[in-house]
Amino acid sequence: MQNPLSMTRHPLRLATLAAAIMLMPALASAQTASAPATTAQTPAAEASAPEKFSSDQRHAIESIIKDYLLQHPEVLQEAMDALDKRQKEADADKARVSIKENNATLFNSPHQVVLGNPQGSVTMVEFFDYNCGYCKRALPDMVDLLKTNPNLKFVLKEFPVLGQGSVEAAHVAVAVRMQDTSGKKYIEFHQKLLGGRGPADKAHALAVAKEVGFDMARIEKDMDSDEVKTTIAEDMKLADALGVSGTPTYVVGDELVVGAVGLDDLKAKLAAEAK
Repeated sequence: MQNPLSMTRHPLRLATLAAAIMLMPALASAQTASAPATTAQTPAAEASAPEKFSSDQRHAIESIIKDYLLQHPEVLQEAMDALDKRQKEADADKARVSIKENNATLFNSPHQVVLGNPQGSVTMVEFFDYNCGYCKRALPDMVDLLKTNPNLKFVLKEFPVLGQGSVEAAHVAVAVRMQDTSGKKYIEFHQKLLGGRGPADKAHALAVAKEVGFDMARIEKDMDSDEVKTTIAEDMKLADALGVSGTPTYVVGDELVVGAVGLDDLKAKLAAEAK
């Protein structure tokens, strides 16, 4: 959340501080010029040398800065907010480039789960972990979007970063997807596992797959298949390329949306992309 202080709240004071600092060499130079000359000429090398702060000048500058910051400590927060804003803008620019470079893998990989309308006019991608509390909180948002937006193509990307249990659950989930390319039974599995109580791991994921009605012998076989390994490796590599560092993280158009931002924000992103 951005600090409510405006970045322009103290422009005059900041400008005054900056001016004082910048004028220190000039003031020192003027003082030197007004002093009695001891030689008829100043050597050329000395004249061309850049001005340097003396110990007294440096102490004066440090005192000005210290006094100002003690009187206006909110400036430090403003500077931190400005740095944070700049970093977020840089991250967003980098993400846009990465999304463009990885467009095919991100939106149309043969290894991904596709829910909703496969031919939808707008696509949302979610990187998630079955043990992520925020992903659990965001699950109803996905369900609502799928129910209310017939033009939505919703892509799920495995990003198991919260321990071995998450990795095991992801292996089962990909094996489930291999049995249900339409996603109709997969979504039931997904909701039960992500929305269920307790940690997700191999045993829990297998129990949910059995409850939903999948072929368990095939699940056990497919869990360690090359397809499962390829899928998870592809998703992890893609997440790294995009700078995804947590879950849930969404991609809408050329924008990376970080965190469980809520249904209203997700709808707004989709509406903007659909225009």
